[in-house]
Amino acid sequence: MDKRYARSWWAVVLFLVVFLSTSTIRRCGKNTYRYDEGLIFGTFYHITYKYPESLSEEIKNRLLQFDASLSPFNDTSIISRINRNEPVETDRWFEHVFNASQRIYTRTGGTFDPTVSPLVNAWGFGFKKGVIPDSVQVDSLLRQVGMNKLTLENHRILKSDTCITLNFSAIAKGYACDVIGQLLSDKGIDDFMVEIGGEVFARGKNPEGKMWRVGVNRPTIADGEAGTIEEIVQITDAGLATSGNYRNYRMVDGKRIAHTIDPVTGYPVQHTLLSATVMAPDCMTADAYATAFMVMGLERSKALVDSLPGVEALFLYQNGSDTTRIDYWATPGMREKMER
Repeated sequence: MDKRYARSWWAVVLFLVVFLSTSTIRRCGKNTYRYDEGLIFGTFYHITYKYPESLSEEIKNRLLQFDASLSPFNDTSIISRINRNEPVETDRWFEHVFNASQRIYTRTGGTFDPTVSPLVNAWGFGFKKGVIPDSVQVDSLLRQVGMNKLTLENHRILKSDTCITLNFSAIAKGYACDVIGQLLSDKGIDDFMVEIGGEVFARGKNPEGKMWRVGVNRPTIADGEAGTIEEIVQITDAGLATSGNYRNYRMVDGKRIAHTIDPVTGYPVQHTLLSATVMAPDCMTADAYATAFMVMGLERSKALVDSLPGVEALFLYQNGSDTTRIDYWATPGMREKMER
């Protein structure tokens, strides 16, 4: 991305956060639920919580502090400066996400990898719109990919290659949900739901006194097909995240190329899995594994999720040669939360 464009985009985002964030009140009997919404990280947030007074400014300030650490859209953030190889110390938010990313990178055999941006850009997604790479280019770019090529020492990131860059977009929104959830918990709030860019962390009960309900979209296979709700999942004291490859794609020689790039092979994934919805004790974990599962495909994901304590999943996939049929597979714990 052109730096001037990045700065102007960030200025627009900051303007919208400051001037478009809103707070409303919903009263249910004697209970007062507040509803805050705004724009951060280039996406919207919606937060509902039971509390006698508004926390809108504290929420907004915490998100802006988080953005200053982990947003690649913020030209002055810690992650942006690391990507430019400038001397900068990491903070606790960056280090928490970095360490978690390395653990999940190892657990998933490298399919979750926040250094994959050069390949994503080369295939025409992300910040740069390039031409379709050949095998030589892919092999060259793979040298710049791999969380195992980075280390964190004394609050600084060390790289084996200065061309390596980081983008935590597949885990940071989930972690931001956890951070705001912790802010609300520290205020003694037991009933809330935080949603940022589609990722969710919820605790306690909703305004109707029931578990929070989150819709999972039906993947749209055909062009122009309207999105509908495929499943409704009830959650509390958990994070929920969905990842899919059916919306963002490119057509090349009449073939659909998914935006999900396998960091191990360097090529777009080719499998039947259309979306992965993951529930975990925290949204950061759910967010990361939802992304990894979309790289791994159905069978490998089913095998891995069974080995992850506290992690549940719902997979929607294309069934056989029938391009209009979508089936689902869910772990027992996820099926218990699904409304059917």
